[in-house]
Amino acid sequence: MSGFEHYPQETKALELELERMGIAMDIDWSDQAQVRALAREALSPEAAYTVAAAAKGERPALAKAELFGLAALMLKTIDECANEGVITRGGPAWQSFGAALRAEFEIQRQK
Repeated sequence: MSGFEHYPQETKALELELERMGIAMDIDWSDQAQVRALAREALSPEAAYTVAAAAKGERPALAKAELFGLAALMLKTIDECANEGVITRGGPAWQSFGAALRAEFEIQRQK
């Protein structure tokens, strides 16, 4: 069994966490420039520094590292859905961050 039946639940859970992170970090998911900057940072090699700072307990880095983890889970879910031929859609935060992550991923892939 492919497990595709869980994608809607995974998407919904990730969306809820994105909404929570948006509140905690004052992210306006409709602000494309802000969301693209977050996606760019999440996919950059410098994200490792944020994760290292989070491991040391630095509060601002903790939130950002969690957001970066959500980004990785989103990309994995999107990729798995595409491989299974399953369409899954999240809410506004998912769509905004997902589109920004895909765009930034494509830019980095072309380099």
